Amino acid sequence: MSESSTGPDGDSPDPGPTAPDHLVALRRDLHQHPEPAWREFYTTARIVEELERIGVDDLYLGPDAIDPEYRVQVPEAAELAEWRERALDAGADPDVVERLGEGVTGAVAVVRQGDHENGPTIALRVDIDALPRAESTDDDHHPAREGFRSETGAMHACGHDAHATFGIGVLEQVRESDFEGTLKLLFQPAEEVIGGGKPLAHSGHLDDVDDLLAVHVGLDHPTGEVVAGIDGFLAVTQLRAEFTGDPGHAGAHPEEGRNAVQAMATAVQNLYAIPRHSDGATRINAGQVGGGSASNIIAESAHIQGEVRGETTALRDYMLDRAERVIESAATMHACEMAIENVGEAPSATSDEALVSLVQDVAGEVAGVDSVVHRDDLGGSEDATELMRHVQERGGRAAYVCVGTDHPGGHHTSTFDVDERSLPIGIDLLTESVLRVARERPPVTN
Repeated sequence: MSESSTGPDGDSPDPGPTAPDHLVALRRDLHQHPEPAWREFYTTARIVEELERIGVDDLYLGPDAIDPEYRVQVPEAAELAEWRERALDAGADPDVVERLGEGVTGAVAVVRQGDHENGPTIALRVDIDALPRAESTDDDHHPAREGFRSETGAMHACGHDAHATFGIGVLEQVRESDFEGTLKLLFQPAEEVIGGGKPLAHSGHLDDVDDLLAVHVGLDHPTGEVVAGIDGFLAVTQLRAEFTGDPGHAGAHPEEGRNAVQAMATAVQNLYAIPRHSDGATRINAGQVGGGSASNIIAESAHIQGEVRGETTALRDYMLDRAERVIESAATMHACEMAIENVGEAPSATSDEALVSLVQDVAGEVAGVDSVVHRDDLGGSEDATELMRHVQERGGRAAYVCVGTDHPGGHHTSTFDVDERSLPIGIDLLTESVLRVARERPPVTN
């Protein structure tokens, strides 16, 4: 083990396990070249480079890895072309970039070892996309000070660079172990837009999975703490509503217009008036609104980009039904037309107790872990739930694991950074959990 890993402030590391130099370098390389949803060309190519170095039995890219028909919020062709060129300029393998086509990013790698036909099929899901926000340039921001701050205008402000590194580190260790079974590494794109889980779930790669582990760093848990099972996923639907009316001169002939902004404003006010449900938590937010062209023109178009959430999928559906009713009624009230588009969704999910208990037992034996939490609630949404539910509905088990990390800024902020001391903790925890599942799973019988 090297001494490359550092604490969140970049000072000398505290005593404890450290990650190998090449994995720290990988995480920093991914951090320096972050790419938002469906633009992960460099990221996927860099992951493929590592997968080929280690060696896998099967490697799936592009439409062989995910089902493109289920993608949402895909950028326009011109923007995708710009990010492809940026990836090539940064050194991405042209053959890999070509296979990713029009933003069909991500990868699925498969390893078979030992008596794999009688062993379980285990999957590890890690997400790989970044957020479309600028990263801090402050001297006390570790990536800026150490020279691996983002070069793309996007930012790994949620730790997905660490997640991808976990996947590579686990593969290395499993390859050198006595693992018997099939391991699938799922490098999922587009989590931040709730867009990549469904295409991956419908790819066929999860249909034979017995056990699925998904992972996230941080979530307000410090370095050295592990949460064996994350629950409290809010089911979510993101939607975009378009209002269409007619223009008119606001001074001379206001009666000739059909005001789309007025319809939009009526909808926003009444969306927040939807009664909450007594069965559990419900949420609604009109996060981005706009419309109109000038102060003296009756607005002919307007829009709302928003979301509804619920503690359960049923509660999310309750909010969605009423939100759609409010939007339709607001348009009718002001003689406008409207159209609603679903631009992303994910269900709720619960981690299986058997896997949670197994991960908890493993965590107690991992170097660097000084606190283990059995379960905690996320309080937000995550499209890993698409994969969890897919596996569970076919008789398998799934769990979402948190590896704590100290981070100087909150998730999605310009100063977020991963404490690199959490890298070896996450890799060892996930590897040992995979090995333990393989040893304890009953043999597969045909």
